[in-house]
Amino acid sequence: MRATLIVNPHSGHGAATRVAGTVASMLRAAVPELVAMVTADAAATSRVAAEAVERGDDVLAVLGGDGTAHVAAQAVAGTATALAVLPTGSGNDLATALSIPADPVQAARHITQALRTGQRRRIDLGRIEGAVAFTTVLCTGFDAAVNKRANAMRWPPGPRRYELAVLAEVAALTPRPVRVRTKTTEVELEAILVAVGNGSCYGGGLRICPDATLTDGLLDVIVIAAVSRRRLLKVFPALRTGGHVHEPEVTVLRAETVRIDGEPGWPVYADGEPQDTLPVTVHCEPGALTVVA
Repeated sequence: MRATLIVNPHSGHGAATRVAGTVASMLRAAVPELVAMVTADAAATSRVAAEAVERGDDVLAVLGGDGTAHVAAQAVAGTATALAVLPTGSGNDLATALSIPADPVQAARHITQALRTGQRRRIDLGRIEGAVAFTTVLCTGFDAAVNKRANAMRWPPGPRRYELAVLAEVAALTPRPVRVRTKTTEVELEAILVAVGNGSCYGGGLRICPDATLTDGLLDVIVIAAVSRRRLLKVFPALRTGGHVHEPEVTVLRAETVRIDGEPGWPVYADGEPQDTLPVTVHCEPGALTVVA
């Protein structure tokens, strides 16, 4: 078996670097010829991931957060190389969806056992038409603005950063007209956000698409209509449990393909990473990614 471990030294404010030696040693118990690489940025991660696939590696493991996994997934999607996620980021929503332990050393133990037994899963990906794939959630509107602010913050670590970004962005809340179309449904309204979920969570456990699963061949769509700032602060806490889907301002759709039209100024984020602005068309790619889990 051939495998590469990518270490993001910036993940978790250096947490990945601190545990990299331990994690690599544990993985080598299952893959003696494991090659560990520290990548300075997304471009280097993309290059190393592509090289691993070209070499025919059986597994590409990433020690980092959802952003690192997002970059690695672009290289391994649709190939025979499986992705193994070892979380050290602020959100780790993909690891959570795959039931991988939040502690990276425990995650390494889990992945090592899966490597020994050959345990694999095939999961779906979301795909922006003509552009990148994503593993968890694509969003536009208020939550994309929150993502942008949270990414720029250096404190506090973890999901708390996202919650503080929510409070900061509420002051600038501006509903805008959007049109969301699937094969069977069209919704046109003033909205504050639209989220398209391959997985259920973003922002470190906020269950924006609570019924989304990684293996059903469908995307879950959540549209939250225009609400007051006070009302939004009441609806948003329900994201922890997924209870917001029962609120009257929330529309829930499910489809293989989703088209979102709106003002070009609305940013689009996928897996917490900036993409472009509206409009955007998103497809589900069933079983496109093999993971070790």
